[in-house]
Amino acid sequence: MDNKLPSLINAKKRSIHETEIQRDLFYVDEKIANLGSGKTCYLRTYGCQANERDSETIAGILKRMGFTMIDDEKTADMIILNTCAIRKNAEDKVFGEIGYLKQYKDQRPELIIALCGCMAQEEAVIDLIIDKYPQIDLVFGTHNIYRLPQLLHQVMITQERVIEVFSKEGEVIEGIPTDRFIKHKAWVNIIYGCNKFCTYCIVPYTRGKERSRLLSDIIKEVSELKENGYKEITLLGQNVNAYGKDLGYQDGFSRLLEAVAQTNIERIRFTTSHPWDFTDETIDIMARYDNIMPFLHLPVQSGNNEILKLMGRRYTIERYKEIYDRLKKVIPNCSFSTDIIVGFPNETEEQFNDTLELYDYCQFDNAYTFIYSPREGTPAAQMEDNVSYQDKQRRLSILNEKVDHYAKIKNEAYLNKTVKVLVDGLSKKNKNVFSGYTQTNKLVNFIADEAKIGTIIDVLITDAKTWSLNGKRI
Repeated sequence: MDNKLPSLINAKKRSIHETEIQRDLFYVDEKIANLGSGKTCYLRTYGCQANERDSETIAGILKRMGFTMIDDEKTADMIILNTCAIRKNAEDKVFGEIGYLKQYKDQRPELIIALCGCMAQEEAVIDLIIDKYPQIDLVFGTHNIYRLPQLLHQVMITQERVIEVFSKEGEVIEGIPTDRFIKHKAWVNIIYGCNKFCTYCIVPYTRGKERSRLLSDIIKEVSELKENGYKEITLLGQNVNAYGKDLGYQDGFSRLLEAVAQTNIERIRFTTSHPWDFTDETIDIMARYDNIMPFLHLPVQSGNNEILKLMGRRYTIERYKEIYDRLKKVIPNCSFSTDIIVGFPNETEEQFNDTLELYDYCQFDNAYTFIYSPREGTPAAQMEDNVSYQDKQRRLSILNEKVDHYAKIKNEAYLNKTVKVLVDGLSKKNKNVFSGYTQTNKLVNFIADEAKIGTIIDVLITDAKTWSLNGKRI
């Protein structure tokens, strides 16, 4: 097989072609069907929920081929690293793991080591693997997971390295098996890819264009999950609010959200949203249905309009506040989280202070904060950056103090109140301590004589910490 290598130029392309829905690309023929019989695989996932969902698909394919999934990389016959490229330190962790795994490859040359996910879509990463990491036997990307059976067969038969990465807009591929890692909560993909091209972000290059699944396919999946006892689903996409644009739907995400709510599954969440595509109709649908959870993650990235423009975010702080204010007015108990980047190229102290002022305005329940990380091939990586690393670290520290402050205040508002918690599991350290999440996405650790995983129970909150609540079952 000729290796197919990624191309940043091809990954940038966007056309007006309609999304292709493919239902017969995945197959396992007779010569491959039992390829994994008697063999084990260790699968490690880095990064976001999209990668977690991809890993469930990979595990489903491998089980179809006879592989047994295990948690011990030391004894596995195959190791797969499903990678993230959103920040440089995420890539560094993966390369560190690859270096660590070389000892196992030296001890057992028959061991297959594979790398997939977003890092596989980057030209520089593949060049580095080809040049310095001979222990990697297989590389595949985000667009060709469905070809894993054929790629594994090629590697195992030829005992040669195979690299197959497609840099393209992508399609929607249905009919691939999946192995859900959790049996009461599920990710449900509704849209793949991103067309926003924020200047700092590599995702549009690694995940392709925005392409939506058919509404009927999504509703079928949610209905089957409900029938199988699932209590909560999270609608998933790089930008869920763009759902249906490529299919010609009018206000497609709100339409989908209402249709999902009407399946009567008990809990519905969605992530990630983009302020540019967020509509008042979505807020109205959230308020109309009790099974849509009162929680929104809406990344703002910066509190300054000039920085937002440099980031290519295509909204203003004034528009962001409008969304926030309307959400709080229509759904008063709604909790709110965000993403913020500090130290974007040439961010001034005054512009950083605007971010602090926005944080005081919104008083988020939680925020994921980061120092800007340049991604090769993105426009921001070409910008002159006169912000010292020391200043970036100082700004992150100041911001995080504010994040902690408001998180604790928000949690303290739950003291002595009874909340509904979906039980996730039992503490490994104490058999009387369980954990789960409230409707507003608050982590609760609680004491109970008994609490069945996957049930929704009443818990009285007795203590509030910065990042979690303590309680006891009523």
